[in-house]
Amino acid sequence: MPKKKTGQRKKAEKQKQRQKEIRNAKDHVDLGQHPCNLAMECDKCQKKQKSRAFCYFCSALQRLPVCAQCGKMKCMLKSGDCVVRHPGVYTTGMGMVGAICDFCEAWVCHGRKCLTSHACTCPLQEAICLECERGVWEHGGRVFRCCFCQGFLCEDDQFEHQASCQVLESETYKCQSCNRLGQYSCLRCKTCFCEEHVRRRGARPARGAPPYADGDATNYGSYSHDSTQHKQ
Repeated sequence: MPKKKTGQRKKAEKQKQRQKEIRNAKDHVDLGQHPCNLAMECDKCQKKQKSRAFCYFCSALQRLPVCAQCGKMKCMLKSGDCVVRHPGVYTTGMGMVGAICDFCEAWVCHGRKCLTSHACTCPLQEAICLECERGVWEHGGRVFRCCFCQGFLCEDDQFEHQASCQVLESETYKCQSCNRLGQYSCLRCKTCFCEEHVRRRGARPARGAPPYADGDATNYGSYSHDSTQHKQ
């Protein structure tokens, strides 16, 4: 029989696999997880928005800016590629930033690598919403990509666009549970469901109530965009 793995060996292998995934994912960062597209809450007006140098609503300067390239909030390099030298001192706030990106409107730290590479690799260079045709400077929300046409979408129009952009790839329009014609399709597996079986498992509306009468649209796969489970 093979020798049983100890807990320490399992932990070491899991850490090694995780480090390998991190190294491979450095060049393929999802747009929703990119440092220049992170969610931010203003220190003054407390409104949530995309990470930017100044608040979109009240133009207030943020107390702890985040670098749009590397995502750090504190520079702890005693000797490195920092353009502004700070030996023995950890810098935060305005002492850490070096520039503002013209595309994503976010701070870039004073590291030489970030200053020289972010402007050429910023993922929001041509981020114009397909629906409202607004850029990063015209709306305060984050930017996303349509999973069907790979176009840029603002935070206000992302769900509406993806619902209209999805392509039904199923061979039949009949519900998978009762064989009736279904008008709702799963965003993940592209299968059709009727009004009765489109609800999530465990969702039980009042008897005789029309669809969406309870006001909870998250119970329906076509509207929630979270097609993890279906009632069979």
